[in-house]
Amino acid sequence: MTWGNKLTQVAILRLSDDVSVDQDELARIYIKMECTQSEDMVLHVMQELEQRLSHAENLYRLGELRDLESVTRAITSLSKKLGMSTLARISEDVADCCLSDDIAALAATQARLTRLGRGSLREISELKNLSI
Repeated sequence: MTWGNKLTQVAILRLSDDVSVDQDELARIYIKMECTQSEDMVLHVMQELEQRLSHAENLYRLGELRDLESVTRAITSLSKKLGMSTLARISEDVADCCLSDDIAALAATQARLTRLGRGSLREISELKNLSI
């Protein structure tokens, strides 16, 4: 069977997500607390998010869906503390997918959670000149 012309180029898809951090929520954190306390709290939550995002990736690779659901629920809670509403929503979607039999949806939402999580942490670091 002949398929016609041979392909000479391969398309490379670069996935990107709009990272959104509620800067007003971050400002409220800094207003409610003294500067050093708020800086410490934000840094602590960012470190926790980084650890949980990495843990979620590992759990997904291992197929540990019950544990993945638990970790993504924690990611939801941490995300909300820093005004990362999109990340919180996506992590809720991953947790919901863990309870369903939709493996394709789980793969897609887990990949999006990883991309968006890393991007969100980078954005907060840039906004506040923090390093995690």
